[in-house]
Amino acid sequence: MSALSFARLETEGGVARLKLARPKHNVLNLAMMEELCGVLERLRADRDLKALVLAAEGPSFCAGVEVADHKPAQVDAMIAVFNRLLEGIEHQEVPTIAAVHGACLGGGMEAAIACDIVIAAKSAVFGQPEVKLGFFPPYAAVRLPILVGPARAIEICTTGRRYEAEEAARLGFVTRAVEDLDLAAAVEALVGELQQASPLILRLNKLAVKRHLGLPPNQALQGVSDLFLHTLMKTEDTLEGIASFEEKRKPIWKNR
Repeated sequence: MSALSFARLETEGGVARLKLARPKHNVLNLAMMEELCGVLERLRADRDLKALVLAAEGPSFCAGVEVADHKPAQVDAMIAVFNRLLEGIEHQEVPTIAAVHGACLGGGMEAAIACDIVIAAKSAVFGQPEVKLGFFPPYAAVRLPILVGPARAIEICTTGRRYEAEEAARLGFVTRAVEDLDLAAAVEALVGELQQASPLILRLNKLAVKRHLGLPPNQALQGVSDLFLHTLMKTEDTLEGIASFEEKRKPIWKNR
């Protein structure tokens, strides 16, 4: 992979750590979003990957998308690449973790909530302030109702207010708020748990949750059961998991 201009990427032990790196507050512009989309496409093709951590350098996670890119001359291109970026995060087949510190606003908050799990430092601040500039947040308008319900989603989008991490966790769009000094350790503890599993089985667990969102309960249960019986039970790693339990040893995953 060629050198990145707006991010840092490290992949080790089946875990990709992607850090936003555009000083000062990692504001997303067209070039940065294009670069991130390319990284996410390549990561999705890595069948040995077990998890993706999205973090950031500097004082903030991400303070949003460049306001200048919202002007009529750029807005079509901006929305197209912004949607690709968020879909690239959301559609990763492995668990994705946002490690959030500092300001996480506008498009930055949308990038964080596109992840499966959001772990935030208690000093982090979240918000969708677009309404104050005469906009609305497209992805948040779709994602937040799933996470917090429509009433709270409307409140978040129409007031533009800021939420501290602990309140965001109570509302449900942050998974966990931790002491600032504990953020890295909390993320690594979660990563350590994921690293013990088979990449294939991690993907199937995530698929079982996400594929059936919004379906009637009976239909969802039937779909999950079909996935369990006709896909999961035909993998070598599920059989290895059973064998290792019975033989009282650690499993040796084959990722197939």
